[in-house]
Amino acid sequence: MTQNTNTAALSAAGVSVWLDDLSRDRIKSGNLQGLIDSRNVVGVTTNPTIFQGALAKGHAYDEQVTELAARGADVDSAIRTITTDDVRAACDLFADIFAETKGVDGRVSIEVDPRLAFDTDGTVAQAIELWKIVDRPNLLIKIPATEAGLPAITRVISEGISVNVTLIFSVQRYISVMGAYLDGLRNAHTAGHDIAGIHSVASFFVSRVDTEIDKRLEGIGTAEALALRGKAGIANARLAYAAYQDVFDGGAHASVYGKLASAGGNAQRPLWASTGVKNPEYPDTMYITELVGPNTVNTLPEKTLEAFADHGVLEGNRLAGLAAEAQQVFDQLVAAGIDLADVFGVLETEGVDKFVASWDDLLAATTEKLQVAGGN
Repeated sequence: MTQNTNTAALSAAGVSVWLDDLSRDRIKSGNLQGLIDSRNVVGVTTNPTIFQGALAKGHAYDEQVTELAARGADVDSAIRTITTDDVRAACDLFADIFAETKGVDGRVSIEVDPRLAFDTDGTVAQAIELWKIVDRPNLLIKIPATEAGLPAITRVISEGISVNVTLIFSVQRYISVMGAYLDGLRNAHTAGHDIAGIHSVASFFVSRVDTEIDKRLEGIGTAEALALRGKAGIANARLAYAAYQDVFDGGAHASVYGKLASAGGNAQRPLWASTGVKNPEYPDTMYITELVGPNTVNTLPEKTLEAFADHGVLEGNRLAGLAAEAQQVFDQLVAAGIDLADVFGVLETEGVDKFVASWDDLLAATTEKLQVAGGN
């Protein structure tokens, strides 16, 4: 199968293309393998919303649900079995890419129960449990970047487990996330783990920032405010990339990582999440084109991936050297009356709430399927 020219160019620019979707149908039908072969997809991410959608559609899980019901499985263990089976199968599908890239790509993510977002000990315990159940080296455990999540990230990394830190909205929190990762890497090294085998990405959300800030700008309604719509998400990501360079790419604060790198430690790459455009007035590929840079990941819904394959344009590195311009956008947002601290607080709360709601829907749907399969 021939690789798409646009996605091949994106990959050559240093962007790892990961698909933001996973289902059993995708794996068994060959769709995911087709995207690997033709769209340069080198990883996949999932979350409670994606799993809820996968289980609700079609009959791919009916046979397994029937078996679980016959064994008397409760809903929590059923969900754990179903989701980890899918993730393990996807890990096996990406095993060759994992080996070829020496562990950088070929990654599959699974998220801890979102109801544990404010429970450090519960997050750590489930992260370790999921790592053991899936039992694949190319797994990433997704842990939210809440205040309770930060020490959990450190403790899980300390155990030698690779982590995808999710729900990052502000640069300030991202800086804390990088610190949590480095603390964990240092602890892992001290404990005798081979830290060359520990990887992490930091999932920085983009379109949701624009959605929230645009709404507030429209509420302000001045010409200056309206002119800033659609600029915050990209500016925020560019400031995050500058923070990444500062810590991991020879910046002023790179000495801590430098010592760990000499022992085999890996940089925690920034991952652009929530990159499907929510506002139809914006170009449907803008969160790809405007966030191109080396050592990054862009996790894409299939619709956005196909849009870029069809008509995406690369304009070179759109991250490095643009921090001053991005800061200017933020200064203008503050001057227009945007309370950025409140924005990021609202987005984190909403992000957790949305995943909890999806998890509740997943519980309800699975419970119903188990009851039907069990004849109750």
